[in-house]
Amino acid sequence: MKLGSMRSFLGATAIAVAGLVVVAVGSRVPAEASAQGGAPTAAPAAAPPGVPLTDDVFKTVVLLKGIPVDTFFESMGMFANAMGNDCTFCHASKAYFDKRAFADPTPRLQRARQMIVMMNTINRQFFGGQPRVTCFTCHQGSDRPVSDPNIMLQYATPVEDPNIRDIPVDTRLKADEIFDKFIQAIGGKERLSKFTSFTAKGTYAGFDTSFDKVPMELYVKAPGQSAMIVHFFNGDSYRVYNGTNAWMAGPDTPLPLLTLTAGNLDRVRLEAMAPFGVGLRTTFPQWRVGRTAINDKEVIVVQGLQNNRVLANFYFDETGLLVRINRWTETPVGFVPTQINFEDYRDVQGVKIPFKKTVSQTYMQMVVELTNVQPNTNIPDSRFAQPSPGKPADGRAG
Repeated sequence: MKLGSMRSFLGATAIAVAGLVVVAVGSRVPAEASAQGGAPTAAPAAAPPGVPLTDDVFKTVVLLKGIPVDTFFESMGMFANAMGNDCTFCHASKAYFDKRAFADPTPRLQRARQMIVMMNTINRQFFGGQPRVTCFTCHQGSDRPVSDPNIMLQYATPVEDPNIRDIPVDTRLKADEIFDKFIQAIGGKERLSKFTSFTAKGTYAGFDTSFDKVPMELYVKAPGQSAMIVHFFNGDSYRVYNGTNAWMAGPDTPLPLLTLTAGNLDRVRLEAMAPFGVGLRTTFPQWRVGRTAINDKEVIVVQGLQNNRVLANFYFDETGLLVRINRWTETPVGFVPTQINFEDYRDVQGVKIPFKKTVSQTYMQMVVELTNVQPNTNIPDSRFAQPSPGKPADGRAG
């Protein structure tokens, strides 16, 4: 995708996220159905009871049935990322202005369904059902898969991608030592034990605002609860995590109330815990450590594993500060990342917290910047309660 098309890509993707056709439909098909039905061999974890599934919400879903809506959008993000294009590349172009057109059949939608069946067949037959081959394996950001050797790539300076799950392991480094250094870097155990909450005002900018800054309020409570209220021009958006469950509600969400699941739920858990530091080392049962570079600066990567699968990367700079988290969500079309960058650490009552956070997903991006931070404020539990369903958007980007 050319740089000049980036703004239209962001706008169309935001509209797709905020405005797919919502309608109740018939019975569900389990995600682990046969490859003839196109569903994956290795299905993501089942959704919690009461969480709307694609079958309940979207009008013309054929293959990606029986999965939570947030996982569905991760899958859509995989397609957009792999093809280097926006949602209207496969969907009808008029869907940019009329969200009902996302349900219209197109030749590219049919082709995409064929490709999913092919991908799942390859993974089942040759990789034991593991998602080793995905859309990105062949497309890598182009609407046409590359088949010819690239001489320029072969003899160019290799570019190291820090955002991968398969990193070289450095057995000399220990995860506990890296987390200890992080705790010390942000203030030490004694100060952190007295830093129990904070509130902040600031700005939000994202796909849904065309990256214009709008007002935002943030409430965070140890060991890991958070609530952010974004004041859009057409209503308030709530992103809430109560320590167990997480929701989004507002004019920018595909449902009036979107419940986060699986990797998305765990990602907001990690975000809420990061300012207080101490609990991060208990978030995964297995750890391994390696090295890489971000913007030509060496960082240490601590990888969180579960059942011997890498689900998260934590990146620490030379001072010990946490500068990035990558958390992968397993979808029917492969593992899809969310990247969270932390910048501009400042001292707040002896504890360093990042005043800038950028969250990047394959279908959205947002930048949150803090201004007025108040430590150890009394935040009522009601602040972290499930928000009321929001009003649907009118189809425009926020």
